[in-house]
Amino acid sequence: MSEPEKYISVPRLKSFPWLVHGFGLAGFTLDSLKKDGELASFHPVVMKQLHSSRVFFLDDPPRKKLAGDGLVTTRPGLLLVIKTADCLPVLLLDEDHRAVAAVHCGWRSTYQKILAVAVELLRRQCGTRTEKLLVAFGPCIEKSCYEVGPEVREKFAAAGFEPGPIFSPSAGEGRFYLDLREANRLLLTQELGVKPENIIQLDYCTFCRPQFYSYRRDRQKEQRLINFIGIKNLS
Repeated sequence: MSEPEKYISVPRLKSFPWLVHGFGLAGFTLDSLKKDGELASFHPVVMKQLHSSRVFFLDDPPRKKLAGDGLVTTRPGLLLVIKTADCLPVLLLDEDHRAVAAVHCGWRSTYQKILAVAVELLRRQCGTRTEKLLVAFGPCIEKSCYEVGPEVREKFAAAGFEPGPIFSPSAGEGRFYLDLREANRLLLTQELGVKPENIIQLDYCTFCRPQFYSYRRDRQKEQRLINFIGIKNLS
């Protein structure tokens, strides 16, 4: 853990001198970004998150607040921000083209394959080769703590997901445990061509660990973890 009082960094991503990133801990807020020496010069881009498959490519800071669940940019100085409290935050990095993305993957965005939308935007706008992408999965609610109803399983099946690897029966009648990480990992590797060894996974459960916010545990609508990625302006 790097800077444990603030956010978790991924060592493999920290090796890029032109990159900033982090998965926020409880207490690290949007205001905290302005007080962090490395982040204070960035322009944070924060969306109204919809649990959708909407992803935006940014050439410049948006003139109004965007509504969606993913951001892509090659522009230095923009800080792409995703807020979570059990959902899976995903950061993507294309080293060759210095492109980055931040994606909010709850169960609704996941079955809508929002990561496929983000990867396609990276390909189209940045020339990204999927096999070269680095992907980091942040803390989220883990399978053993994430019980859902049969309607969720049906939506994933209808979207083309194989339920077996990502759902397992729970003790509740007609209920299932959902593995958000595995659903997105399989999408990336089996459908999108991301190399398994290029997916970095932080195995922290937001429900189990008090240093993270968890909507399912706390039922707090306002508390959200701040996850971010951005490109430094080195000129």
